[in-house]
Amino acid sequence: MDWFIYIAVFLLTFCVMEFMAWFSHKYIMHGFLWYLHADHHKKDHDSWFERNDAFFIFYAVISIGFFLLWQYDILKIGLSIGLGIFAYGLAYFMVHDIFIHQRFKMFRNANGRYARGVRRAHKMHHKHIGKEDGECFGMLWVPMKYLKDKK
Repeated sequence: MDWFIYIAVFLLTFCVMEFMAWFSHKYIMHGFLWYLHADHHKKDHDSWFERNDAFFIFYAVISIGFFLLWQYDILKIGLSIGLGIFAYGLAYFMVHDIFIHQRFKMFRNANGRYARGVRRAHKMHHKHIGKEDGECFGMLWVPMKYLKDKK
């Protein structure tokens, strides 16, 4: 029955990461670390990489930390937490960097209700190029108003 706990912790971690993404995006990226996130809203360089990509490294280090806690028998659920963070990061990368911003030219023809809603919500977020007045700071959870098809 231990497997049930590990799966539940993995799923809970994945879900909590949406809140963490929203919180860190709203209060950290659009707050005191705006200088790292600003080039994502208004590109000021010719590089494919953005300073904003540094946030990926932060969450990767936390995920690796949980893997190590598990590996060294310090935290039995460390693997589940580390994998939950990793899975969320992968989903975030697929949706945000690949699907929405097309950093790799894939999923261009995705046009389901959820896909349109995610695009709309993110477009509303990028409507503001400054750090104030933002909206839609989450990624995978989309407010219902963006999921409704426009008539």
